Amino acid sequence: MSTRAFVIALIAALPAAAAAQPATAAGPPAGMRPAVLKDIGFDQRLGEMLPHDIPLRDEAGNAVRLGDFFGQRPVVLTLVYYDCPMLCTLTLNSLSSALATLTFDIGREFDVVTVSFDPREKPSLAAAKKKGYVTRYGRPGAETGWHFLTGDRESLARLTAAVGFRYQWDAEIKQFAHPSGLMVLTPEGRITRYLYGIEYAPKDLRLSLVEASERKIGTPVDQAMLFCYQYNPATGRYGLLTMRLLRGGAVLTVLGLGGLIFSLRRKEHAMLRDGVR
Repeated sequence: MSTRAFVIALIAALPAAAAAQPATAAGPPAGMRPAVLKDIGFDQRLGEMLPHDIPLRDEAGNAVRLGDFFGQRPVVLTLVYYDCPMLCTLTLNSLSSALATLTFDIGREFDVVTVSFDPREKPSLAAAKKKGYVTRYGRPGAETGWHFLTGDRESLARLTAAVGFRYQWDAEIKQFAHPSGLMVLTPEGRITRYLYGIEYAPKDLRLSLVEASERKIGTPVDQAMLFCYQYNPATGRYGLLTMRLLRGGAVLTVLGLGGLIFSLRRKEHAMLRDGVR
């Protein structure tokens, strides 16, 4: 891997919000991205339904449509290219490791759809990748719930445009420059969350899947965590809702004080009544 490729991969993996950080002596002015990455990134399409009729190929070379993988469970969608020498491998390795920490199982509570955005890649390569990652994940049922797909140029252009995934071919290093991240979809195929980077916090994955399922999966603890944490589209992560917690604590305090005052007043009235007797 060349130095140029490493720098592209590293910067492309940063959240979109990184471009708006203040300028430093070694970096570009505030609000400007490096020239090589000006057309690379995610344009969020939160709430939008993905086209179900996009034709693709599964690992066995069978003709399928994107909508064939919707309808039952939330979906984690990743866009990579299988021959990527660095960033895509890091992304998939991190995703596999994070998913392995969840009590949710691929193929039971959710599915994963991984699509190569390189139209030159064939189902045989997708099959090899699937075998490696299903083995790495190591849970029964993953072979039916984790799909590795390929497609032609027109289909991939439709899919990448639908999710707002912008990438470019870098002729100098003969590799794709692309962002790193994943999308979480409802069972019907509507985009609910973007998670950025090459490492995914299990908490973020779990909460995004619970939300995408409309809380049909998960535990009461997950529901409580959704009250305490809120998704930040700029960072692609869930953050603790400090103000909500403070307000909740204030409400509980007021209710507690009200209950205490009510109890003391009842005792006072009882004492006065007993004194009169």
